[in-house]
Amino acid sequence: MFTGIIEEIGIVKGAGPDHLVVGAKKVLEDTKPGDSIAINGACLTVTSVNNDGFSVGIMPETARRTNLGRLHYGDLVNLERAMSSGGRFGGHLVQGHVDGIGEVIAFAPEDGAVIVRISASAELMPYIVNKGFIAVEGVSLTVINYDAFSFSASLVAYTLQHTTLGSKKPGDIVNLEVDIIAKYVERLRQMASRGVTLDFLEEHGFLKAG
Repeated sequence: MFTGIIEEIGIVKGAGPDHLVVGAKKVLEDTKPGDSIAINGACLTVTSVNNDGFSVGIMPETARRTNLGRLHYGDLVNLERAMSSGGRFGGHLVQGHVDGIGEVIAFAPEDGAVIVRISASAELMPYIVNKGFIAVEGVSLTVINYDAFSFSASLVAYTLQHTTLGSKKPGDIVNLEVDIIAKYVERLRQMASRGVTLDFLEEHGFLKAG
C-alpha cells in the first residue's frame, strides 16, 4: 500500500521489455530485494539493490496497462516505497495497481498553481468525482472537475518541483489509479441495481452451481 506522496524522482538507467534499472538515493534506505517500490504509481518488486540504484522486473500485464514500457534511458520517474505501519499518512490509499493510462491535454496557470487536464477512458470515468482522489503517475491528486472523457486537478508548486508532473507536456501519457473506495462504491451500486437473485447468490458463493 502507498500514499501517493512521492519520496524522490529517480532516473532510468536501463530499460528492457521485462525490467527496469533506476538510479535513486532516498528510496534505497532500508530497501532490499523483495521489497515493493511504486514507479510512476505502479507497484513493482525490487530484484536487486546497489549503492546508486535498484532493479525491478516488469510483467507483461504491467507493461500493457501502464506507461512503463515506454520508458527509456534518462527518463525521470516518480518513486515511493511501500507505506510503513508506523508512518504518517499524507495522501490517500494507493494500491499501486494502475487502472489505465491517460493523456495530458493541457496546463493552465491559476493563482500560483497549475491546473492540469487529463483524458481518461470511459471505463475509468465512473470512478472520478469532484473532490475525489486519483493517483496520476503515483501522485495523490484531488479532482476539481470532470466531463465525459477527462478530469482536471490542481498542481501546487511543491508538486511541480518534487514530482515528474512539473516536466510533463500535452500529449504525454500518464498512469492513472482511481480511488479504491470509489471502486467499492460502484461495485455496491451495481449489485444493488441487480437485486439479490439466485444468479447473484451463486456468483458470490452463497449457492453451489447445479
